[in-house]
Amino acid sequence: MGISNFPASLQPIIQQGFLEREFEQALRSRLGYRMVADRESFSVGIGETLTKTRAGLMPSVTTPMAASTNTNLDNGLTPQGWGVEQYTVTLNFYAATQDLNMVTSRVGIASQFLQNASTNGEQAARSLDELARNALFAPYFGGNTRVLTTLASAGPTIAVDDIRGFTTVYVNGVQTAVSAVNPLTVIVGSNPYSLISVTPALSDQSTAPNGISGQLTFATDVSVTDAVAGNPVVAGTASAIVRPSGRATTAMLQAGDTLSMSVLLDAVATLRMNAVPEVDGAYNCYLDPVSARQLFSDPDFRQLFQGATSTNPVFRQGMVNDFLGLRFITTTEAYVQTAGITNGLAVRRPIICGKGALIEADFAGIGAEDVAPKDALVSIIDNVAMVTREPIDRLQQIIAQSWYWIGGFCAPSDTTTTPTTVPTATNSNFKRAVMIEHIG
Repeated sequence: MGISNFPASLQPIIQQGFLEREFEQALRSRLGYRMVADRESFSVGIGETLTKTRAGLMPSVTTPMAASTNTNLDNGLTPQGWGVEQYTVTLNFYAATQDLNMVTSRVGIASQFLQNASTNGEQAARSLDELARNALFAPYFGGNTRVLTTLASAGPTIAVDDIRGFTTVYVNGVQTAVSAVNPLTVIVGSNPYSLISVTPALSDQSTAPNGISGQLTFATDVSVTDAVAGNPVVAGTASAIVRPSGRATTAMLQAGDTLSMSVLLDAVATLRMNAVPEVDGAYNCYLDPVSARQLFSDPDFRQLFQGATSTNPVFRQGMVNDFLGLRFITTTEAYVQTAGITNGLAVRRPIICGKGALIEADFAGIGAEDVAPKDALVSIIDNVAMVTREPIDRLQQIIAQSWYWIGGFCAPSDTTTTPTTVPTATNSNFKRAVMIEHIG
């Protein structure tokens, strides 16, 4: 395929790079979640799933050696080993296309050609950002849910709103299904129980975004007092969720539970307790415009900036930048839940991320010559392929403009960072982000 096969009005656009520029500008649209992902190349010829292993930490040594044991070849020392943990990324193929009929679009063929490239780029950017968002949020919803139905009498099985975060435990760094051999400690209501089985519901009733309702079965009976509808159900390895006024579940949020500086600082403190590294000097906070607006109504926030002049960037720009260890990034892709759990009140979910909270694996062969021959009009922009096909229909009238991406996202765990290695750390499997839930 060559440039000469395109209409004369389009050849200058292609040759001078206008087409790629339109696509690239749209790919830079300000969405947000993909920005926090660490990019990794997915090598050719290793299958569709990539499993990586990373080393953990060893416990601190705070006990001095006794002189009497410093003998023999081992000097009285017992060899130690560091733990490992694994994370898996699965390759998937995503694509979309548009057709441009050169006859029916004859009047404005050049501008429509560029417009198609721009809308393709915007669609690709938004699609990848939503994939990144879904992969980021899924584990941070995990292990936090509530009882759906009150038990009439004590029993081992309860119905819950979301089973994510309860189905597996980490054994030697590898995710393993929950069972009697590998149980998971779960707090139901006010007491701990040993979870041994999880069953998804035949008809999903979950109110959480992408949630999966189901049943949890424990080794012992759950008391009626603990198994009251609405009571929190929290795994011992649950991800941190911060809510105003210390609300235990999403359904307990009330009209006045808005985003405040106090809630944000609690989230930052949790990240710092887990020794989560910052992203270029600050944690990224992704939030929608309503959440950002609520900050300007918070008394603590207003007092902090009392007397600020119009030159203060916080007030001049209407948003916060690099403030108290946080970099605020507004996005229209944030989860907003408007019905189902809080009497019609909207639940908004900002998320604060540190470095390594998300991994993006891009297929290394996306631009290879055996996939995209050198005479093809295929441009790789931000790891997304833009493909322009000449008219090859019977009437030679229809140009195809497409994009595709091969890759995947995942949120890696940090199970080897525990109070024995980092004294202030929590027991959460996923530590590099903290989700906030508030009314707005």
